[in-house]
Amino acid sequence: MKIYRHDALNFLTKLTPRRLLNLAKIFTSYHLTRLARQPIQWGMPMTISIEPTTACNLRCPECPSGLRAFTRPTGNLKEDFFKSTINELHKDLLYLIFYFQGEPYINPKFLDMVKYAHHKGIYTITSTNGHFLNDENARKTIESGLDRLIISVDGTTQQTYESYRKEGKLETVLQGASNVVKWKKKLKSKTPHLIFQFLVTRPNEHQIPDIYRLAEEIGIDEVKLKTAQVYDYEHGNDLIPTQGKYARYEEKPDGTWRVKNELLNHCWKLWHACVITWDGLVVPCCFDKDASHRLGDLKKISFREIWQGEYYQHFRASLLKGRDQIDICTNCTEGCKVWAE
Repeated sequence: MKIYRHDALNFLTKLTPRRLLNLAKIFTSYHLTRLARQPIQWGMPMTISIEPTTACNLRCPECPSGLRAFTRPTGNLKEDFFKSTINELHKDLLYLIFYFQGEPYINPKFLDMVKYAHHKGIYTITSTNGHFLNDENARKTIESGLDRLIISVDGTTQQTYESYRKEGKLETVLQGASNVVKWKKKLKSKTPHLIFQFLVTRPNEHQIPDIYRLAEEIGIDEVKLKTAQVYDYEHGNDLIPTQGKYARYEEKPDGTWRVKNELLNHCWKLWHACVITWDGLVVPCCFDKDASHRLGDLKKISFREIWQGEYYQHFRASLLKGRDQIDICTNCTEGCKVWAE
């Protein structure tokens, strides 16, 4: 695996004695859990995903935001609620992902919230479809202190790109990426670490070499190839790549399809991370897109009460008994993995 020195060093600057101790507590309790087969939880999460908004300008076919298919309320994360949450968590929190569903830049206060987290010494990351990276937003992104910016570029021609990114314009995305590179140079900033994320599907898998070339031409730091999650995979799906190493699924002898990874009855995510929706619900991970497993509500009780409370412990215990019995786990590749060549 290639090491990106500036990004790695930047991440290491976020470590504090308290955060290191917290990480040790999480790691120890997770491995004791695996030995005891009973949920033991020490420490607070080192990683939080928080949802800036559920709104999106695109209509991607395997995304609840794109399909406008949420059963839960939609809306924007409020700055005051975000600040109060960060104030509770920041001393232990190492890594903050400003993304769950929706397009983060649609929230008008998004970059102000990034700046607040940055001043708390937290490593910050977001993922965007790239359509809002105009010159002003590109400059503000650099000034916010954002540490990592993932830009989804799922094709190197408009025809291929829009086969998944419905209603998207590749030219706008590439110009936005160029704007960020330009302001990063102008402001002599080493952050954010810029990533082109390429969701490998059958229509675009032949363009994998091209995305590396395009990223180098623009000045992007890294390319990540991500496997596509599809909901209806049992009888095959036109999005599943023909190259097996880029597919989450494989065909069985009877012609049906299955998730390739074995569903082990443990999950590191439940010990070190969670997701907070725009309206304050705490859910276990990024696969619970519609927040169906609600482990607590931050509008009513503190995060610590939720994290170490009855509902969370019950969910962890249920997973230890049978991960294949939990709906959001059956289409999981354990931690939203990405593969990079």
